[in-house]
Amino acid sequence: MADPLTRDEVAHVARLARLNLSEAEIDLFTDQLGAVLEHAQDVEALDLDDLAPTSHPYPLVNVLRDDVVTPTVDRDEVLAGAPSVEADRFRVPPVLGEEP
Repeated sequence: MADPLTRDEVAHVARLARLNLSEAEIDLFTDQLGAVLEHAQDVEALDLDDLAPTSHPYPLVNVLRDDVVTPTVDRDEVLAGAPSVEADRFRVPPVLGEEP
């Protein structure tokens, strides 16, 4: 097992990352980062040689519903309630600085 993380190491990493941490934050992050690194060591110690790589822990077939056409609202009815319509579409404000 590796040596526990020190306050000086956390302060050094904070300086490298240009983070201005208070003394209380250094204490807090020393404990938190130490716990994360301990967990990483636990995972690294696992024997995974006999396990095949996987992208998902459970076998999935098709998790999407069937694509079934259903009745919808009439286009003219929807556009009639819009604040602004142009060429049978909703008119929206310009984006990315484009002029109307």
